[in-house]
Amino acid sequence: MDLQILTQLILSGLALGMIYAVISFGYQLTFATSDTLNFGQGEALMLGALVGLSLTRVGVNYWLVLPLVCLFGALQGSLVEWIGVRPAIKIKSEFGWIMSTIALGIIFKNVAENVWGRDQMPFPSPLPEAPIHFLGANVLPRELLIVVGALLMMLAVELFNRKSIYGKAVVATFNDRDAAKLMGINTGLVITFSYALSSMTAAVAGVLVAPITLAGAQMGGTLGLKAFAVAIIGGLTSGFGIIVGGIILGVVEKLSGFYISTGYQDVPGLVLLLIVLAVKPAGLFGKTSIKKV
Repeated sequence: MDLQILTQLILSGLALGMIYAVISFGYQLTFATSDTLNFGQGEALMLGALVGLSLTRVGVNYWLVLPLVCLFGALQGSLVEWIGVRPAIKIKSEFGWIMSTIALGIIFKNVAENVWGRDQMPFPSPLPEAPIHFLGANVLPRELLIVVGALLMMLAVELFNRKSIYGKAVVATFNDRDAAKLMGINTGLVITFSYALSSMTAAVAGVLVAPITLAGAQMGGTLGLKAFAVAIIGGLTSGFGIIVGGIILGVVEKLSGFYISTGYQDVPGLVLLLIVLAVKPAGLFGKTSIKKV
C-alpha cells in the first residue's frame, strides 16, 4: 500500500511538474532572445484558461479551442512586448521591463476579475473521468493530457528552432544579438515573436490545466511564481533543465504535502531554490555566461 501511495504521489507530481515546466519554458524563450522575462506569464496562463472557458460555453469544441487560444496568447504576448518591453530595451533600461511586465500582469488580472468575476469555475474536460490504472496507481486522463501536451509544445518549438529559417534567426539572436543584427536579422521582430510564443504556450497550458485546477482570475499568480522558481532551478538557458526542474519541484511538493503537511508543501521547493542559487546560480543545467570587457 505504501508503494502504491508513493507511485500515486510521483505520478501526480509529474503532471504538476510538467505544468510548471511549460510555463517556465515561456520564461526561457524571452530570456534567450532579449535577456528579459515576462513576469506576467502566470496571467497569460490565466487569460488563456478563461478565454478557453468562454469559448466552450458558447459551444466551441475543446480541440478547436486550443488553436483559438494559441492565437489569443500570441496576440497578448505581442502586446506585452510592444507596450512593456520594447520601450525599456530601446532606452537600455536595466529594470524598466521588470516593472512594466509586473504592472501589465496586474492590469490583466483586474480586467479578468471584472469580466469573469473572482470565483473559481469548472472547466469541462474532453476526456473521460474514469482513472487509468498504472503501476498500481490511478492516473486521470486529463493529467496525461497535461504531460503529453506540454512535451509536444516544447518539442514543436525545438523543431521550429532547429529546422526552419525563422527558428534559426531566433537561435542567432540568442547566441549574439548584435552580430545577428549586423547579419540583417530583424532582432526586434525576433524578440516580439519570442514574447508571442511565450504567452501562447502559457495560454495553452491554461486550457490544459484548468480542468484540474479550475479556471479563475486568481489561478495564474502562484503558478507563474513557481514556474519562475523552476526556471531558476533548472537553468534559464536549458530546455532540458526546465523539464527536470519542473518534475523535481512537482514531485517534491506532492511528497512533502502528503508526508509532512499540506501547509508546508511549498517550503521544500523554496529551500531547494535557495540551495541551487547558493551552489550553482546559473541553475542545475544552465551555463554561466562570460562577458569579455
